Amino acid sequence: MLKLENVVKEFQSGGGRVTAVNDLTISIPAGVFCAVIGKSGSGKSTLLSLIGALDKPTSGIIEVGDENITKLSDSKLIKYRRDKIGFIFQNYNLVPNLSALENVMLPMEFAHIKGKERKARAVELLAQVGMTDDKLGRKPGKLSGGEQQRVAIARALANNPKIILADEPTGNLDTSTGKLIVELLKDLSKKHNTTIIAVTHDLGIARTADMAFHLRDGKLVSIRE
Repeated sequence: MLKLENVVKEFQSGGGRVTAVNDLTISIPAGVFCAVIGKSGSGKSTLLSLIGALDKPTSGIIEVGDENITKLSDSKLIKYRRDKIGFIFQNYNLVPNLSALENVMLPMEFAHIKGKERKARAVELLAQVGMTDDKLGRKPGKLSGGEQQRVAIARALANNPKIILADEPTGNLDTSTGKLIVELLKDLSKKHNTTIIAVTHDLGIARTADMAFHLRDGKLVSIRE
């Protein structure tokens, strides 16, 4: 379970303060696919950064399981991001000089998993996301956008995270490929009991998600469970 209680995030901008997330309280169960919708500037990406501990809230509490991540030291936050969070980006953010297989193995190397185990798990995850064996040795530049996103999803799952944060995961994909990626994410959330939180402008994704909530000016304006 992910819980946010009265979470506020403010930034200094020019001569004043901007409230990117404004007194947000919400609970998201484990193993669900959750969509976050809202216009640009509504606080969606800031929310992902707070949950992923890339930034700290100005006030409020964020709990993952029974752990209050707002109280963790910097060293424990690094471990939290490594072990409990997977990130999927709109632009994929794959390492260009590494193969698909090596990109998925990389997070496991940081987690000190042995080489044979890293490779076996990476092959298994790439198979789960629909990558065929002949594509595993290819570098990102030799893969289609949909294939790169599949590799990015496999990489996000590498260390068995509790939560995957996806920032516009279909934004650079055509409609049919985007639908396949969303169905894949929903299926993986159930198989791995992983909470997937996807920021999106696509109302179609929101309608098919297990739950969805709408942000406006940093505030929660509606929720569907």
